[in-house]
Amino acid sequence: MEKGQVQAKKKTSFGVYFRGHWQLYAMLLLPVIYMVLFKYKPMLGVIVAFEDFSIFQGMWNSPWVGLANFKEVFSSSTFWTALKNTLILNLGDLIIGFPIPIFLALFLNELRSNGVRKVTQTLLYLPNFLSWVIISGIVTQLFSSSGLVNNVIEALGFSTVPFLSNSFIWRIVYWGTGVWQAAGYSLIIYLAALMATDVSLSEAAYLDGATRLQRIWHVTLPQISGTVTTLLIMQVGRLVTISFDRPYMMSNAVVSDAAEVISTYVYSVGLAAGRFDFATAVGLFQTVVGVIMVVSANQIIKKMGQEGIM
Repeated sequence: MEKGQVQAKKKTSFGVYFRGHWQLYAMLLLPVIYMVLFKYKPMLGVIVAFEDFSIFQGMWNSPWVGLANFKEVFSSSTFWTALKNTLILNLGDLIIGFPIPIFLALFLNELRSNGVRKVTQTLLYLPNFLSWVIISGIVTQLFSSSGLVNNVIEALGFSTVPFLSNSFIWRIVYWGTGVWQAAGYSLIIYLAALMATDVSLSEAAYLDGATRLQRIWHVTLPQISGTVTTLLIMQVGRLVTISFDRPYMMSNAVVSDAAEVISTYVYSVGLAAGRFDFATAVGLFQTVVGVIMVVSANQIIKKMGQEGIM
């Protein structure tokens, strides 16, 4: 009897709460519908990876082939080359591009002039609005054999540098351009985290005789470590996933041995040839590996004393 009364009381209290806050649930309805229709429903398309897909027969009527598409993927030497290049380019972005926004955020946070800080932040964030089509055009104008940089080098009496025709140098240009384009976005996240830090701790360290670098290392950085580890885990999970537009627009036939990545491989072998089942198999492989890497990175971060994301 008492249990029934408790349940009835809970239902009544929820009904009263719902009548008073139904507007919030109504606002939540549209995002939920969006997520279901455009995020979760398309996940059913992964079954194409296990089929000999035909656009005429459709996803549900195409013949089932099991793991045949995956065997074809893993038996292709071009796939392993694309995977190797993907890992090299993403690891370079991680090693070079990940810490730079942190240093920039700490530097801007230490500036006393709000005007200089705002102008610098705006200039660093502007490249994020440029598409890779525009950026690749800028890179070509600057670093091609007859570009501005080589013209200056030649005018100084030195030999021109094959920035876009040497695989190793092309990777450096690729990483540097990525830092220039994306650093401003991460910078905003770190600056927001720095705004939430306890300034009194830094002031106390200053009174105790700590230098500016000591305050940054022992006071400021530990307070934003949660944000740093979260972004690090997310980037580690994307090591086998790479965008299409950036390597495709910046590559050329001369450096194809370094620029052929999974996304361009899927485009040329899968989508351009109409092999949607093949392309889906590669995409599913990337997703599974990405999930494994996120979980692994999260566990390693937790063992190091951080909170992680799960």
